Amino acid sequence: MKILKIFSVLLSYPTVALQKAVPELRQLIAADIYLSSENKKALTPLLDKLGSEDIYTLEEDYVFLFDRSRSLSLNLFEHVHGESRDRGSAMVDLLHTYEQAGFALHTAELPDYLPVLLEFLSTQTPHEAKNILNDAGPILVALAARLKERQTPYAAILKALVVLAQASSNDEQAQQLLAEKIDNPNDLEALDAVWEETAVTFGPESLDSCSGLLSGRSGGDLNRAEAMLRAQLASDEFPIHIQRMPSALTNKQRAKGGNNV
Repeated sequence: MKILKIFSVLLSYPTVALQKAVPELRQLIAADIYLSSENKKALTPLLDKLGSEDIYTLEEDYVFLFDRSRSLSLNLFEHVHGESRDRGSAMVDLLHTYEQAGFALHTAELPDYLPVLLEFLSTQTPHEAKNILNDAGPILVALAARLKERQTPYAAILKALVVLAQASSNDEQAQQLLAEKIDNPNDLEALDAVWEETAVTFGPESLDSCSGLLSGRSGGDLNRAEAMLRAQLASDEFPIHIQRMPSALTNKQRAKGGNNV
């Protein structure tokens, strides 16, 4: 499902390369077979914003929206496990899922970062992708509602993901998440507490220009970065957040007696 790749890109930290790729993104979204016309139309304000606004404004808005509020965090396990030990176990399980499928993290982001998960799911069959999305359904429902309340065009992506996941706001866990108080991004004391927490690293410490392209890190020559992004969007797989392990065998390949990838 290439649309999940596109959502992964759109939910990642904005860059000039992403801005220049907006025309291609529009075409890919228009041609997608999984989204309804309503969902496609709802994405237009976000594409307009990314394609026209100053990059520094986009970066500031992104950080203010997703990094200054736990209730809008794109790290999914934050919403169900917080800082408990269960979060670490869930993270390891998810990382194992990636590795079993033959992929390794190619980013400094955590395994439960939504753009990472979406990129991984874009490499799976539609049935498998929708099943995993459904598992995350309650979190997606809560994020969609909270982003809508913030009146941000990013809400359109979460709304579309809720539809693809066939998730329901009537789900008990979704109701619990929806009942939680939304963080105030202007609460600087709470923000300081977040930054004081120890960071956990699951991905590589150093990223190449490709993985840095959408993570807010320097990607080198912008023309090259833009060309790489365009090529990645056109391909079946692309290493932005994850990459296929050259010597790894997936379970399916093992069952078929396949050779190393």
